[in-house]
Amino acid sequence: MQLIDFSEARAEPITLFESMGASSVHLGDGFGEAHSYCVRFEAGGQIGPHPTGFGQLFLVVAGAGWVSGPGGTRVERSVGQGAAFARGEWHAKGSDVGMTALMIQVDELEPAAIG
Repeated sequence: MQLIDFSEARAEPITLFESMGASSVHLGDGFGEAHSYCVRFEAGGQIGPHPTGFGQLFLVVAGAGWVSGPGGTRVERSVGQGAAFARGEWHAKGSDVGMTALMIQVDELEPAAIG
């Protein structure tokens, strides 16, 4: 598991295409089949331990929760934070208070080093 901080402080200005007032955080690259989901957790909700079928970015956009990797240790995540899981990596995720996250899956994922 690689922890991700995609908060505003990490963003860089977009200068192409006559852009103004726009910024971005490069999250990674990949190839192959891809899927994206908006995942919502009620308070106390979770997705139990399982191996990923794809490389996965998991990005918190509302609320707060936790992620865990192969060792099962929970790491708290909040808005602007997330995690990247390698294909086949055992992981779980959930929330004690409620959380909404974007989940992006691709065959092979190369997350950017944005720790």
